[in-house]
Amino acid sequence: MSSQPSSAPKLIAANAENRYEVTRADLPLSCPMPGMALWNSHPKVYLPIEDEGGESVCEYCGAHYVLRD
Repeated sequence: MSSQPSSAPKLIAANAENRYEVTRADLPLSCPMPGMALWNSHPKVYLPIEDEGGESVCEYCGAHYVLRD
């Protein structure tokens, strides 16, 4: 038995990958990102990806975010 109705959007598992590509539409960037399942994740933090030259690493989980244009 599924815990989500079949019409519900599928959530990305938080901290499931180590590298995520994001676009400007995802800004301001937070980890975990909207659309990620949050039940087993860390507190939400905002990452200054633009100030860091287009790449940022989450201090909690080590996820590496790359801004692609």
